[in-house]
Amino acid sequence: MKKNILKTVLFGLVLSAGACKNYLDISPTNAVSDKLVWSKLEYAELAVNNFYHDINYFGSFGDGQSAAGMTEGFTDMLKYSSMTYNALMYIPNELAYGGSVLTPGYVSVYLGNWGTVYEKVRRVNEALSNLKKYSSFPETESKRLEAEIRFFRAQLYFDLLKRYKEVIIYDEDLTKIQKNTPLSTEAQGWDFVKADLTYAGENLTDSKVPNGRVTRGAAYALLSRAMLYAEKWADAKAAAEKVMAMGYQLTGSYADAFKTGNSEAILEYDYNSQGITHNFDLNYSPGGDREGIGSYGTPTQEMVESYELATGGFPNWSEWHSTTGTTSTPPYANLEPRFQASVLYNGAQWKGRTIQPYVSGKDGWASWKDDAVPAGRTVTGYYLRKLLDESIDLSKDPSRQPWIALRLGEVLLNYAEACYHTDNASEANKAVRQIRARVNLPYSDKSGSALLAQIRQERKVELAYEGQYYWDMRRWKLAQSALTGTRVHGLKIVKNDDGSFTYSYVDCDKEDRNFPAKMYRVPLPSSEIINNSAVAQYPEWN
Repeated sequence: MKKNILKTVLFGLVLSAGACKNYLDISPTNAVSDKLVWSKLEYAELAVNNFYHDINYFGSFGDGQSAAGMTEGFTDMLKYSSMTYNALMYIPNELAYGGSVLTPGYVSVYLGNWGTVYEKVRRVNEALSNLKKYSSFPETESKRLEAEIRFFRAQLYFDLLKRYKEVIIYDEDLTKIQKNTPLSTEAQGWDFVKADLTYAGENLTDSKVPNGRVTRGAAYALLSRAMLYAEKWADAKAAAEKVMAMGYQLTGSYADAFKTGNSEAILEYDYNSQGITHNFDLNYSPGGDREGIGSYGTPTQEMVESYELATGGFPNWSEWHSTTGTTSTPPYANLEPRFQASVLYNGAQWKGRTIQPYVSGKDGWASWKDDAVPAGRTVTGYYLRKLLDESIDLSKDPSRQPWIALRLGEVLLNYAEACYHTDNASEANKAVRQIRARVNLPYSDKSGSALLAQIRQERKVELAYEGQYYWDMRRWKLAQSALTGTRVHGLKIVKNDDGSFTYSYVDCDKEDRNFPAKMYRVPLPSSEIINNSAVAQYPEWN
């Protein structure tokens, strides 16, 4: 992907323009660099490249979804392990526990992104304004560049709308910007996103290369996601159908769906070892990979029990819910491929060794709260595998596995959900069957509430740790019931003298979680309320 920031050489060209006699002819004088940037196609593309970084920002390797850590940490999927008051440590637990800490200021800091995203909106709108003001490219190139810019604007507004519902809509007409601007309705916001992505889908290229410039496939894939949030089911279905007709194919192996250039990747952000890297492996690898660090967040027993047996159906986990322990081996080896590709468990193979998530094992186990600084040890008995790079040496290699922002697996599930809501159970079942066929799971067609429950189950396991589940639970209005009065659990594992293991069920929260109804919307930041007399705090946050 062309992710370079605007090249130094381009700024050099702007500065060197002073040596040319035409310099004084450039008007207005405070937009010299803008006029130059949009004078040549290659310069314009470099300018647009700046917006590609937002793909990383909103992904699981960035911090755009939450400043506290992966949003899965607010659900039953992931447990952050340390009592240190920091992101990736205690703060995500504090958010999950809720209670009096959930003030507008606190929630705005960790789940809000109003100021950051509106700064990005401003830059996108300036680019679109400058494209129309200064460029004289052929029509096809102008439309393609406008489509790229509008794709990124839609991505920004999608993220704002899923948090705030009612937002301020700004477009490329910069003369409309004023200090006191009212909020739009939620419907107006989603219509704005739909218009941008529809334009992008109609004018971007047909390429299926996921790590080049954004494509029609990316536009319609994002539209299928956005329209689920908008509850515009027919629009979500139509967008997904366009993607499904483009020739993307599910990978033969689920684990391969997160590797560079795979057949189902629709939009991919690549990293390299020359500076564009991330710290996901350092933060989430098993403690034994590099002593004393890693495994800030680990999968929970609840998440493990969300996976079916490879032959279909769920195992009976009651024997491993014993707090006094059992020496029976949990049915890990018999669970479906998505589990094997997502979770590291006692005895799993990893980097040429056997994972040891037990007391005094190489990877180790710690008791939540009692061992305040686990230093790489797990409190749940598990480690994350999905999205980690098994090939790197953490002592010398940075993380550079790609972020797959959009892929066919999600689009099929978007389609299934939209079909359910448009009374097309046959097509919904067909999409679910396709997802399950990739991992060789049997399936019998369902209808009514059973079908919707199946679609939600597939989204949970298929899209696990891809930054979707928390937001899904919010838009389904299930978070309040499912994430209140609950706790997550794990297994304490002790290796016995005879080589066997004792597994004991442990409470990894030691206090109840709480998701109040007001958390279905992130509060407006105080800075906006103070500086904009046309808005007021959402009523549930007063």
